[in-house]
Amino acid sequence: MSQANSKLASFPSKGFGCVMVLIFLAIILAAYVDTMYRLKKAKEQVTAAKMYVNAMNKVQQSHFLEKAAFTTSVKALEISSKTETAYHYSLYITKKTAFNYALSPKKELKSYVGGVFVLPAKEVDAKAAKDKMTTASILCEADSAGTIKPAEPTYKNGKIACGQGTTEVTR
Repeated sequence: MSQANSKLASFPSKGFGCVMVLIFLAIILAAYVDTMYRLKKAKEQVTAAKMYVNAMNKVQQSHFLEKAAFTTSVKALEISSKTETAYHYSLYITKKTAFNYALSPKKELKSYVGGVFVLPAKEVDAKAAKDKMTTASILCEADSAGTIKPAEPTYKNGKIACGQGTTEVTR
């Protein structure tokens, strides 16, 4: 083998190691960027879900104070959301309560439930008329991620609380 041939034969083994290291680093960088993008997207979806359920609560409160009844459909709430979200929104209404849901279709995201309760105004303001009614709301986050509907908040003995397996986000 000539000297020129031996140089060519050894070149790929030296350069190949550098190329492999660069490819390995590129793969790691791509995986990191993808993970950061997914985390950012998930955080945006969670924030949107919280904001939307909170808005649903506020609209339900306003609607009840104006018309003495809750809105019976998500569409009737007329809340527009410019943020794309993976959550499914729904509600459940009784005469004295509105439960508003943001249910996650993904097992890695938490779901949310809001509750709007009709209660005697005296419980909120001691100066209120005896027969006057008002509303109070709460927003709760499921303690665990998943696609299961979270437990509804409760109103007992003059206190609003998140249901079992959920934690209060806002009132």
